[in-house]
Parts: sequence; C-alpha cells; structure tokens
Amino acid sequence: MNFMKVARRSFLASALALGVFAAGSGRAQAVEIQYWQYVFDTRVQAMTELIKQFEAENPGITVKQVTFPYADYQTRLIAAKAAGRGPEVMQLFYGWLDTFIAGKLVQPLPQTTFKNAEIERDFFPIVSAMKRGEQYYGLPTAVRSMALFYNKDLFQKAGLDPEKPPQTLDEFVAAAKAIAKRDAAGNFQQVGIALDIARQDHNWWREILVRQYGGESYSADGSKVAYNTEAGEKALAFYTGLQKVHRVGQESFMDEGQAAFRAGLAGMVVDGTFRVASYKTIQSFKWGVVELPTHDGKKANFGSYFANAIGASATGEKLAAAEKFMAFISSEKAMNIWLEKVGELPARRAVALTEANIKDPIYGPFIRGLDYAATPPMVDEAAQRQVSIDMINAVLLKDTPIKDALNAAATREQAILDKFKAK
Repeated sequence: MNFMKVARRSFLASALALGVFAAGSGRAQAVEIQYWQYVFDTRVQAMTELIKQFEAENPGITVKQVTFPYADYQTRLIAAKAAGRGPEVMQLFYGWLDTFIAGKLVQPLPQTTFKNAEIERDFFPIVSAMKRGEQYYGLPTAVRSMALFYNKDLFQKAGLDPEKPPQTLDEFVAAAKAIAKRDAAGNFQQVGIALDIARQDHNWWREILVRQYGGESYSADGSKVAYNTEAGEKALAFYTGLQKVHRVGQESFMDEGQAAFRAGLAGMVVDGTFRVASYKTIQSFKWGVVELPTHDGKKANFGSYFANAIGASATGEKLAAAEKFMAFISSEKAMNIWLEKVGELPARRAVALTEANIKDPIYGPFIRGLDYAATPPMVDEAAQRQVSIDMINAVLLKDTPIKDALNAAATREQAILDKFKAK
C-alpha cells in the first residue's frame, strides 16, 4: 500500500513537471502563426490593433506580424516558400493571385468556414477576383476605389470656387491651368495636377480614362488586351497632354505626386482611399474629395484591393489557427477598425453602405465610385503595370507617337497574358 502511494506521488510530480495537466496542457496546445504584409505604416498599425484583439479573444493563439518593403515582398515570400518557412496568413494584391497559385504560395479557403454563398452575399462583387473555379483563395478586409483630391486653398487663390470642384475632364483641365505656376525659367513652382505614373496614374489611364473614352482595358475574361483602339489613343493623348500640351503638371515634380499634394504645391491629385489616413494629418491647408471627373457623361472607376490568404504550407493546428485569424480579419469588426485607421473602404457591403459613410464628405465619393468600378482580371500585376509605365514614358520622354506607343504596349502585354495562359 505504501509503495502504491509513493508511486502515485512520483507520477503526479513527474506529470506536473512535464506540463501534462491543467495549465501545462494549455501551454502545450498554444500555437504561433505568422502574418506577412508589406510595409505601409497605417496598415501595419491597423493590423497590430487587430492582432491584439484577436489574441485577447483566442488566448491559445499568438500571431506574429512580419513586414517587408513593398519592392521585396514577393521575393521574400517565394524565398520563404522554397525554404519551407512560409507564413500561415499573408497579404496579396488581387492581381497577384494567379502567380501565387502557380507558385504554390496559397491554398483555397476551406468552404466549411468560408462558404461561397455567404461571401457572394456579403461582400462587394469585386471579391470575385479572388475566385478560381469554385474556390476562393482569399478575402479582403477592405476595398479601394479612386477619387480626386483637391486643395481648397489653392482653388480659392486661383479664383475658383473651393466648394465646386471639377465635374468633367474639361473643367478639370481648366482648373489645373488656373492653379499651375512657373518661374521665369519655366520651372514649376506649383502644379495644377500632381502626375505620378508609377503610383496611380497608370490605373487612371488604363482602367478609367480608356472606359470614359468608350473603350475597355481587356476582354471580359482578361485573356486579350483591348485598349489598343481609338478610345485608348484618345485616353493616352489626354493623359500625356496634361504635361505635353496643357503643361499643368510634370512627372517627378517633388519626386512623387503625394509629396507635392501634401506640401500644398499641387492643386489636385488622383489617388485612392488608402491615402486618406495620410492626408488627414495635413494641417497647413484645407482639402476635399470628389468623384472622378467624367467625359461625355461617362463615369468610370477602378476597384482594387489587397486580400488576405492562407499559406500553402499551413497544416494541422497552424491551419486551424490561420482559419480563425482569417475569419477575424474578414469580420465586420475588423473592417470598421481598418476604415478608421487606414481609410480604406470595408469589403462587406453592410459595413460600407451605411448612410453615414455614403454621405461622408471624404469616404462618400469613394463609396459611390464602387457602384461603377471595374476590377479587371490580371495575371502578373507588376509586369502589366510596368508595360503601362513604359508606354507613358515613351510618349513623354521620347516623343513616341501615341499610336505607336499604344500598339507596342499592347503587344508586350498580350505576350504576358499568352505566356501565363500557356503554363
């Protein structure tokens, strides 16, 4: 009997030391997952807050946020995959999806947790860009559209009504001419429009101006380039004409368009919802937002987003934790936090389409723009973006004729589409 008591005490002591019981069991079941995104201050801050709340609600799960510069982000993901150390949850631009699937970086969302019918009922239709066949590969926390930011103080100084921003492209050019200023040597002291090809202007040309002039960017299935038409020529002529003909702005003025606008030296800039949080810190002048100027009554906009996806290497308890985290950062609660801290529009219709948001002087123009926004399918966003940038630079810097530059771009981009299709 005494031997049995001693043996039992010894077993209990060993079990407690090894963490088999009670609190030790909780530690053994704890799991850490990684969330990767590129460095964008407000996004990192918002995700930090979301992780804090998620961990409080899920004490057995720890989420480590890892960030990289935008230019390095995809390379780091590919390298991590090759080394077998990819993240359990990652951020990706919707236009990267096919590349990520081909590289086995992501896995389909489990339909037991993320039901197709519920996604298509609750999210804006542009979420379909993350669907291949019958499977969704990711969901956005927020979506983006474009609008025109304008400096009310510069409008007033130029004799323009700051409460009546341009509604048409003709009015837009007239306002830009009134605001632009040059010194005796012809150098810009102040631009009417901040031009920035590499940021959002390539989207403005390809996804918005082309449609406003009566064309389309791509075929409906994204397999064919469709902008090498008369509409594409007119759209490219308008955009490059802002610098070459109307002389209301210059690429690289103050290095980037956002910097020029923030400095109060640009009357207008075409930008996305993701810039709102940054511009809200401006204290030196008053600014406003308006829907993009129309052409011949035609409205157009570009809807895009960064989505979150589950890494292909996530399995077992890490996969289960990743599913929980994905569900949390795709929830209404998370979207409200993202709207407040980043300024991007909630991806769920019910969260975005509140009366207060629609009437909001800042968010309202972006939300209304989602009604007529297009989200074209893309196979290699970075390469396709570079084609547009090179085309515009060819016109601006080399005086390449509009039609020649457009046709050369269409040929290059079609080769990108064909190469991907052949894989």
